Amino acid sequence: MNITECDIPGPLIIEPKVFGDERGFFMESWNAARFAEEGLDIAFVQDNHSRSQKGVLRGMHFQNPGPQGKLVRVVSGAVFDVAVDLRRSSPTFGKWTGVELSAENKRMFWVPQGFAHGFLTLEDDTDFLYKCDATYAPQHEHSLAWDDPDVGIEWPLGGIDLQLSAKDAKGTRLSDLEAFA
Repeated sequence: MNITECDIPGPLIIEPKVFGDERGFFMESWNAARFAEEGLDIAFVQDNHSRSQKGVLRGMHFQNPGPQGKLVRVVSGAVFDVAVDLRRSSPTFGKWTGVELSAENKRMFWVPQGFAHGFLTLEDDTDFLYKCDATYAPQHEHSLAWDDPDVGIEWPLGGIDLQLSAKDAKGTRLSDLEAFA
């Protein structure tokens, strides 16, 4: 497994070892002992699966209180996946990092607690899987505005017909949300 740090501390790009031949491939997407050896000693409590069509933007979500760390990956299609640092004490507060995840590149992305998370689907029928280290608590869920100019996420929107939920269309600006300590 190859782990790459992002330009802000916390999120990680994880490239698993993939063994392939004419029959297909095999990869280990989670192994608690192996990840712990790499400094990711995480106790996951919930797995989620979403399917989206091209142009769906989900996010930028976070829970406060009760933040979730998420290990995310794509098993069909592709997304542009983004994490925004919401830790006020962090020197990278309000900064974002993004990575393309796809069935083809088989990358995974670790989004730690204290970050808003979201993604834009780049292909139809994209299946997105994620493991969470805390359970979903809808009463504590919030949305950072996906297009907040103070954050400045550079979404690859060229030629994409954007689709947002009503909740995500009304996200809160960074300057107005209750961030983490």
